[in-house]
Amino acid sequence: MSFSPTRKEALRLAGALLAPLALSGCSGEKDAAQGLSALGEPTPKPLAHATQFSLETYDGGFELARLASGERFLIVPEGATPPIDLPEDVALIQQPLANVYLVSTGMICLVDAIGALDAISVSSMRAEDSPVPAFTERLEDGTIAYGGIYRAPDYELITAAGCPLAIENTNIDHVPEVRAKLQELGVTVLMEQSSREGSMLGRLEWIKLMGALFDREDEAAAVFNDVAARVEEASAEGPLGKTVAFFYVNEDGAAVTRRDGDYFCQMIEAAGGEYVSFAEEGAVDSSPTTVTVEMERFYEGARDADVIIYNATIDDGVGSLEELCEKNALLADFRAVREGNVWTCDSNLYQQMTSMADIISDLRAALSGSGETSPKDGGFFWRLS
Repeated sequence: MSFSPTRKEALRLAGALLAPLALSGCSGEKDAAQGLSALGEPTPKPLAHATQFSLETYDGGFELARLASGERFLIVPEGATPPIDLPEDVALIQQPLANVYLVSTGMICLVDAIGALDAISVSSMRAEDSPVPAFTERLEDGTIAYGGIYRAPDYELITAAGCPLAIENTNIDHVPEVRAKLQELGVTVLMEQSSREGSMLGRLEWIKLMGALFDREDEAAAVFNDVAARVEEASAEGPLGKTVAFFYVNEDGAAVTRRDGDYFCQMIEAAGGEYVSFAEEGAVDSSPTTVTVEMERFYEGARDADVIIYNATIDDGVGSLEELCEKNALLADFRAVREGNVWTCDSNLYQQMTSMADIISDLRAALSGSGETSPKDGGFFWRLS
Protein backbone atom coordinates (compact mmCIF):
# COMPACT_ATOMS: atom_id res chain seq x y z
CA MET A 1 0.00 0.00 0.00
CA SER A 2 1.47 3.45 -0.88
CA PHE A 3 0.59 6.98 0.19
CA SER A 4 0.14 10.12 -1.83
CA PRO A 5 2.75 12.87 -1.20
CA THR A 6 0.15 14.82 0.74
CA ARG A 7 -0.51 11.91 3.04
CA LYS A 8 3.20 11.27 3.64
CA GLU A 9 3.81 14.92 4.51
CA ALA A 10 0.87 14.81 6.91
CA LEU A 11 2.34 11.81 8.68
CA ARG A 12 5.75 13.45 8.97
CA LEU A 13 4.17 16.64 10.29
CA ALA A 14 2.19 14.65 12.87
CA GLY A 15 5.41 13.01 14.05
CA ALA A 16 7.17 16.36 14.31
CA LEU A 17 4.34 17.90 16.31
CA LEU A 18 4.23 14.95 18.69
CA ALA A 19 7.99 14.94 19.34
CA PRO A 20 8.01 17.87 21.82
CA LEU A 21 4.99 16.43 23.61
CA ALA A 22 6.73 13.08 24.06
CA LEU A 23 9.92 14.73 25.31
CA SER A 24 8.10 17.00 27.74
CA GLY A 25 6.14 14.19 29.37
CA CYS A 26 7.27 11.60 31.88
CA SER A 27 9.97 9.18 30.81
CA GLY A 28 9.67 5.41 30.36
CA GLU A 29 6.30 3.76 29.89
CA LYS A 30 4.33 6.99 29.50
CA ASP A 31 6.52 8.17 26.61
CA ALA A 32 6.33 4.70 25.07
CA ALA A 33 2.55 4.73 25.21
CA GLN A 34 2.49 8.14 23.52
CA GLY A 35 4.52 6.68 20.66
CA LEU A 36 1.84 4.18 19.67
CA SER A 37 -0.97 6.57 20.50
CA ALA A 38 0.36 8.87 17.78
CA LEU A 39 -1.16 6.44 15.31
CA GLY A 40 -4.67 6.82 16.74
CA GLU A 41 -6.96 4.12 18.08
CA PRO A 42 -6.21 0.60 16.83
CA THR A 43 -8.84 -1.61 15.25
CA PRO A 44 -8.45 -5.36 15.90
CA LYS A 45 -8.52 -7.54 12.81
CA PRO A 46 -10.78 -10.56 13.33
CA LEU A 47 -9.20 -14.01 13.19
CA ALA A 48 -11.32 -17.12 12.82
CA HIS A 49 -9.07 -19.71 14.48
CA ALA A 50 -5.55 -18.51 15.30
CA THR A 51 -4.76 -17.73 18.94
CA GLN A 52 -0.97 -17.34 18.86
CA PHE A 53 -0.94 -13.95 17.15
CA SER A 54 -3.19 -10.95 16.65
CA LEU A 55 -3.26 -7.98 14.30
CA GLU A 56 -4.41 -4.42 14.88
CA THR A 57 -4.69 -1.74 12.21
CA TYR A 58 -4.09 1.99 12.59
CA ASP A 59 -4.80 4.99 10.42
CA GLY A 60 -2.40 5.29 7.52
CA GLY A 61 -2.00 1.57 6.97
CA PHE A 62 0.14 0.81 10.02
CA GLU A 63 -0.40 -2.59 11.62
CA LEU A 64 0.70 -3.98 14.98
CA ALA A 65 1.33 -7.72 15.20
CA ARG A 66 1.29 -9.23 18.70
CA LEU A 67 2.65 -12.74 19.21
CA ALA A 68 1.71 -15.06 22.05
CA SER A 69 5.36 -14.99 23.15
CA GLY A 70 4.91 -11.31 24.01
CA GLU A 71 6.77 -9.90 21.01
CA ARG A 72 5.28 -6.97 19.11
CA PHE A 73 6.03 -5.73 15.59
CA LEU A 74 4.89 -2.48 14.02
CA ILE A 75 4.49 -2.95 10.27
CA VAL A 76 5.20 0.38 8.59
CA PRO A 77 3.69 0.85 5.11
CA GLU A 78 5.83 1.97 2.19
CA GLY A 79 6.53 5.68 2.25
CA ALA A 80 5.38 6.19 5.85
CA THR A 81 7.51 7.31 8.78
CA PRO A 82 7.11 5.45 12.07
CA PRO A 83 6.19 7.46 15.16
CA ILE A 84 8.87 8.40 17.66
CA ASP A 85 9.23 7.04 21.19
CA LEU A 86 7.92 3.57 20.45
CA PRO A 87 8.04 1.03 23.29
CA GLU A 88 11.34 -0.79 23.44
CA ASP A 89 9.62 -4.13 22.89
CA VAL A 90 8.09 -3.01 19.57
CA ALA A 91 10.28 -3.90 16.59
CA LEU A 92 9.82 -2.12 13.27
CA ILE A 93 9.19 -3.88 9.98
CA GLN A 94 9.40 -1.46 7.06
CA GLN A 95 7.60 -2.22 3.83
CA PRO A 96 8.25 -3.10 1.11
CA LEU A 97 10.11 -6.14 2.39
CA ALA A 98 13.05 -7.52 0.42
CA ASN A 99 16.00 -9.82 1.11
CA VAL A 100 14.20 -11.62 3.93
CA TYR A 101 16.00 -14.52 5.66
CA LEU A 102 13.35 -17.27 5.80
CA VAL A 103 14.23 -19.95 8.34
CA SER A 104 10.81 -21.37 9.21
CA THR A 105 10.10 -24.11 6.67
CA GLY A 106 6.45 -24.08 7.69
CA MET A 107 6.05 -20.57 6.31
CA ILE A 108 7.42 -21.39 2.84
CA CYS A 109 4.14 -22.69 1.42
CA LEU A 110 2.29 -19.69 2.90
CA VAL A 111 4.70 -17.13 1.45
CA ASP A 112 4.53 -18.95 -1.88
CA ALA A 113 0.72 -19.03 -1.84
CA ILE A 114 0.48 -15.25 -1.46
CA GLY A 115 3.02 -14.63 -4.23
CA ALA A 116 5.76 -13.16 -2.04
CA LEU A 117 8.73 -15.45 -2.75
CA ASP A 118 10.48 -12.61 -4.60
CA ALA A 119 11.01 -10.95 -1.21
CA ILE A 120 13.12 -13.90 0.06
CA SER A 121 16.84 -13.91 -0.67
CA VAL A 122 18.31 -16.17 2.05
CA SER A 123 16.99 -19.45 3.45
CA SER A 124 17.94 -22.14 5.94
CA MET A 125 16.83 -24.84 3.49
CA ARG A 126 18.76 -26.56 0.73
CA ALA A 127 17.14 -27.25 -2.62
CA GLU A 128 16.95 -31.03 -2.10
CA ASP A 129 14.88 -30.52 1.07
CA SER A 130 12.54 -27.81 -0.18
CA PRO A 131 8.80 -28.60 0.17
CA VAL A 132 7.70 -26.12 -2.53
CA PRO A 133 8.73 -26.43 -6.22
CA ALA A 134 8.94 -22.67 -6.80
CA PHE A 135 11.17 -22.33 -3.75
CA THR A 136 13.33 -25.22 -4.98
CA GLU A 137 13.83 -23.49 -8.32
CA ARG A 138 14.99 -20.30 -6.64
CA LEU A 139 17.46 -22.21 -4.49
CA GLU A 140 18.80 -24.05 -7.53
CA ASP A 141 19.29 -20.95 -9.67
CA GLY A 142 20.76 -18.91 -6.81
CA THR A 143 17.92 -16.39 -6.52
CA ILE A 144 17.65 -17.57 -2.92
CA ALA A 145 20.95 -18.37 -1.19
CA TYR A 146 21.47 -21.03 1.44
CA GLY A 147 22.31 -19.15 4.64
CA GLY A 148 22.85 -21.97 7.11
CA ILE A 149 20.49 -23.70 9.55
CA TYR A 150 18.79 -21.87 12.40
CA ARG A 151 21.46 -22.69 14.98
CA ALA A 152 24.41 -21.84 12.72
CA PRO A 153 23.45 -19.10 10.26
CA ASP A 154 25.92 -17.60 7.81
CA TYR A 155 26.15 -14.16 9.42
CA GLU A 156 28.48 -12.86 6.74
CA LEU A 157 26.04 -13.77 3.96
CA ILE A 158 23.06 -12.39 5.88
CA THR A 159 24.89 -9.12 6.45
CA ALA A 160 26.02 -8.87 2.82
CA ALA A 161 22.45 -9.51 1.63
CA GLY A 162 21.15 -6.75 3.88
CA CYS A 163 18.45 -8.95 5.40
CA PRO A 164 16.08 -6.72 7.40
CA LEU A 165 13.98 -9.59 8.78
CA ALA A 166 14.50 -13.21 9.82
CA ILE A 167 11.36 -15.35 10.05
CA GLU A 168 12.24 -18.14 12.49
CA ASN A 169 10.28 -20.95 14.11
CA THR A 170 10.25 -21.86 17.79
CA ASN A 171 13.63 -23.61 17.52
CA ILE A 172 15.24 -20.19 17.82
CA ASP A 173 14.32 -20.27 21.52
CA HIS A 174 16.93 -23.03 21.95
CA VAL A 175 19.74 -20.79 20.68
CA PRO A 176 19.18 -17.33 22.21
CA GLU A 177 22.73 -16.38 21.27
CA VAL A 178 21.78 -16.67 17.58
CA ARG A 179 18.80 -14.37 18.03
CA ALA A 180 21.00 -11.89 19.88
CA LYS A 181 23.66 -11.95 17.16
CA LEU A 182 21.12 -11.41 14.38
CA GLN A 183 19.64 -8.47 16.26
CA GLU A 184 23.12 -7.08 16.85
CA LEU A 185 23.56 -7.13 13.06
CA GLY A 186 20.37 -5.12 12.64
CA VAL A 187 18.10 -8.02 11.67
CA THR A 188 14.60 -8.04 13.17
CA VAL A 189 13.79 -11.56 14.38
CA LEU A 190 10.19 -12.78 14.21
CA MET A 191 9.52 -16.21 15.73
CA GLU A 192 6.40 -17.70 14.17
CA GLN A 193 4.47 -19.97 16.53
CA SER A 194 2.02 -21.73 14.24
CA SER A 195 3.01 -25.12 15.67
CA ARG A 196 1.51 -24.06 19.00
CA GLU A 197 -1.93 -23.40 17.56
CA GLY A 198 -4.72 -25.45 19.07
CA SER A 199 -6.53 -26.04 15.79
CA MET A 200 -5.47 -27.10 12.32
CA LEU A 201 -7.08 -24.05 10.72
CA GLY A 202 -5.44 -21.85 13.33
CA ARG A 203 -2.09 -23.03 12.03
CA LEU A 204 -3.16 -22.24 8.47
CA GLU A 205 -4.36 -18.79 9.51
CA TRP A 206 -0.75 -17.68 10.00
CA ILE A 207 -0.97 -16.94 6.29
CA LYS A 208 -2.74 -13.73 7.35
CA LEU A 209 0.30 -12.61 9.32
CA MET A 210 2.49 -13.37 6.30
CA GLY A 211 0.04 -11.36 4.22
CA ALA A 212 0.37 -8.41 6.60
CA LEU A 213 4.18 -8.58 6.56
CA PHE A 214 4.50 -8.77 2.77
CA ASP A 215 1.57 -6.45 1.97
CA ARG A 216 -0.44 -9.32 0.47
CA GLU A 217 -3.43 -9.32 2.78
CA ASP A 218 -6.09 -9.74 0.10
CA GLU A 219 -4.20 -12.68 -1.36
CA ALA A 220 -3.79 -14.22 2.12
CA ALA A 221 -7.50 -13.93 2.89
CA ALA A 222 -8.42 -15.50 -0.45
CA VAL A 223 -6.08 -18.47 0.05
CA PHE A 224 -7.23 -19.02 3.62
CA ASN A 225 -10.91 -18.96 2.69
CA ASP A 226 -10.36 -21.34 -0.24
CA VAL A 227 -8.33 -23.88 1.76
CA ALA A 228 -10.68 -23.69 4.77
CA ALA A 229 -13.69 -24.38 2.52
CA ARG A 230 -11.96 -27.39 0.96
CA VAL A 231 -10.96 -28.68 4.41
CA GLU A 232 -14.58 -28.47 5.51
CA GLU A 233 -15.64 -30.40 2.42
CA ALA A 234 -12.95 -33.05 2.91
CA SER A 235 -13.95 -33.45 6.56
CA ALA A 236 -17.66 -33.91 5.93
CA GLU A 237 -17.75 -37.64 5.21
CA GLY A 238 -17.92 -38.75 8.84
CA PRO A 239 -16.11 -41.33 11.00
CA LEU A 240 -14.79 -44.61 9.61
CA GLY A 241 -14.57 -46.41 12.94
CA LYS A 242 -10.80 -46.93 12.55
CA THR A 243 -8.29 -46.31 15.32
CA VAL A 244 -5.01 -44.72 14.23
CA ALA A 245 -1.59 -44.54 15.91
CA PHE A 246 0.86 -41.95 14.56
CA PHE A 247 4.45 -42.02 15.86
CA TYR A 248 8.15 -42.35 15.25
CA VAL A 249 10.85 -44.13 17.26
CA ASN A 250 13.53 -41.89 18.74
CA GLU A 251 17.20 -42.68 19.35
CA ASP A 252 16.38 -44.08 22.79
CA GLY A 253 13.88 -46.55 21.34
CA ALA A 254 10.83 -44.72 22.73
CA ALA A 255 7.73 -43.84 20.74
CA VAL A 256 7.09 -40.13 20.08
CA THR A 257 3.44 -39.37 19.40
CA ARG A 258 1.49 -36.19 18.77
CA ARG A 259 -0.16 -34.62 21.78
CA ASP A 260 -3.86 -35.46 21.96
CA GLY A 261 -5.96 -32.81 20.27
CA ASP A 262 -3.16 -31.08 18.36
CA TYR A 263 -3.63 -30.02 14.75
CA PHE A 264 -2.44 -33.29 13.20
CA CYS A 265 -4.67 -35.36 15.48
CA GLN A 266 -7.52 -33.15 14.32
CA MET A 267 -6.64 -33.94 10.71
CA ILE A 268 -6.76 -37.67 11.47
CA GLU A 269 -10.19 -37.20 13.03
CA ALA A 270 -11.30 -35.04 10.09
CA ALA A 271 -10.32 -37.93 7.82
CA GLY A 272 -12.62 -40.26 9.78
CA GLY A 273 -10.05 -41.82 12.10
CA GLU A 274 -9.92 -42.07 15.88
CA TYR A 275 -6.52 -41.06 17.19
CA VAL A 276 -4.84 -43.33 19.76
CA SER A 277 -3.63 -40.84 22.35
CA PHE A 278 -1.31 -41.08 25.32
CA ALA A 279 -1.68 -38.92 28.40
CA GLU A 280 1.34 -36.90 29.43
CA GLU A 281 1.21 -38.59 32.83
CA GLY A 282 3.76 -41.38 32.78
CA ALA A 283 5.52 -39.99 29.70
CA VAL A 284 9.32 -39.97 29.73
CA ASP A 285 9.41 -36.61 28.00
CA SER A 286 7.04 -34.20 26.36
CA SER A 287 6.89 -30.94 24.43
CA PRO A 288 4.11 -28.52 23.51
CA THR A 289 3.27 -30.75 20.52
CA THR A 290 4.47 -34.29 21.34
CA VAL A 291 4.42 -36.92 24.07
CA THR A 292 7.24 -39.46 24.37
CA VAL A 293 6.45 -42.84 25.93
CA GLU A 294 8.47 -45.99 26.51
CA MET A 295 7.85 -48.64 23.85
CA GLU A 296 6.27 -51.06 26.34
CA ARG A 297 3.65 -48.46 27.23
CA PHE A 298 3.13 -47.58 23.58
CA TYR A 299 2.63 -51.28 22.83
CA GLU A 300 -0.04 -51.55 25.51
CA GLY A 301 -1.98 -48.61 24.11
CA ALA A 302 -1.55 -49.03 20.35
CA ARG A 303 -1.02 -52.75 19.63
CA ASP A 304 -4.67 -53.19 18.58
CA ALA A 305 -4.87 -50.02 16.47
CA ASP A 306 -6.51 -50.61 13.08
CA VAL A 307 -3.90 -48.48 11.29
CA ILE A 308 -0.48 -47.23 12.28
CA ILE A 309 1.35 -44.43 10.46
CA TYR A 310 5.08 -44.01 10.88
CA ASN A 311 5.98 -40.33 11.12
CA ALA A 312 8.81 -39.74 8.62
CA THR A 313 8.97 -35.98 9.17
CA ILE A 314 11.57 -36.21 11.95
CA ASP A 315 13.97 -39.08 11.29
CA ASP A 316 14.94 -40.84 8.05
CA GLY A 317 11.72 -42.85 8.11
CA VAL A 318 11.28 -46.49 7.15
CA GLY A 319 10.86 -48.08 3.74
CA SER A 320 9.36 -51.43 4.66
CA LEU A 321 7.69 -53.40 7.43
CA GLU A 322 11.02 -55.10 8.03
CA GLU A 323 12.74 -51.77 8.63
CA LEU A 324 9.92 -50.74 10.95
CA CYS A 325 10.26 -53.86 13.09
CA GLU A 326 14.01 -53.34 13.27
CA LYS A 327 13.23 -50.21 15.26
CA ASN A 328 11.80 -52.39 18.03
CA ALA A 329 10.85 -56.06 18.05
CA LEU A 330 7.56 -55.31 19.82
CA LEU A 331 6.25 -53.60 16.69
CA ALA A 332 6.02 -56.95 14.89
CA ASP A 333 3.19 -57.92 17.23
CA PHE A 334 1.01 -54.90 16.43
CA ARG A 335 -2.25 -55.93 14.76
CA ALA A 336 -1.80 -53.35 12.00
CA VAL A 337 1.65 -54.79 11.22
CA ARG A 338 0.32 -58.35 11.05
CA GLU A 339 -2.56 -57.27 8.80
CA GLY A 340 -0.51 -54.97 6.56
CA ASN A 341 -2.20 -51.71 7.58
CA VAL A 342 1.00 -49.74 8.14
CA TRP A 343 1.63 -46.47 6.35
CA THR A 344 4.26 -43.77 6.32
CA CYS A 345 4.13 -40.15 5.21
CA ASP A 346 5.88 -37.53 3.16
CA SER A 347 8.85 -36.03 5.02
CA ASN A 348 7.54 -32.52 4.34
CA LEU A 349 4.04 -33.23 5.62
CA TYR A 350 4.16 -30.53 8.32
CA GLN A 351 5.33 -27.92 5.82
CA GLN A 352 2.31 -28.35 3.53
CA MET A 353 -0.32 -26.27 5.31
CA THR A 354 -1.95 -25.05 2.12
CA SER A 355 -2.43 -28.71 1.08
CA MET A 356 -4.42 -29.50 4.22
CA ALA A 357 -7.54 -30.63 2.37
CA ASP A 358 -5.50 -32.98 0.15
CA ILE A 359 -3.74 -34.42 3.19
CA ILE A 360 -7.09 -35.15 4.83
CA SER A 361 -8.39 -36.79 1.63
CA ASP A 362 -5.25 -38.94 1.33
CA LEU A 363 -5.55 -39.91 4.98
CA ARG A 364 -9.14 -41.02 4.47
CA ALA A 365 -8.13 -43.09 1.46
CA ALA A 366 -5.45 -44.80 3.56
CA LEU A 367 -7.77 -45.47 6.49
CA SER A 368 -10.64 -46.74 4.37
CA GLY A 369 -8.50 -48.75 1.96
CA SER A 370 -10.28 -46.99 -0.91
CA GLY A 371 -7.08 -45.90 -2.61
CA GLU A 372 -3.32 -46.15 -2.65
CA THR A 373 -1.12 -43.08 -2.92
CA SER A 374 2.63 -42.71 -3.30
CA PRO A 375 5.27 -40.00 -3.63
CA LYS A 376 5.31 -40.61 -7.39
CA ASP A 377 1.73 -39.45 -7.84
CA GLY A 378 1.97 -36.62 -5.31
CA GLY A 379 0.33 -38.50 -2.46
CA PHE A 380 1.18 -37.77 1.15
CA PHE A 381 0.90 -41.33 2.52
CA TRP A 382 1.90 -44.76 1.24
CA ARG A 383 1.61 -48.29 2.53
CA LEU A 384 4.62 -50.21 3.78
CA SER A 385 5.09 -53.77 2.55
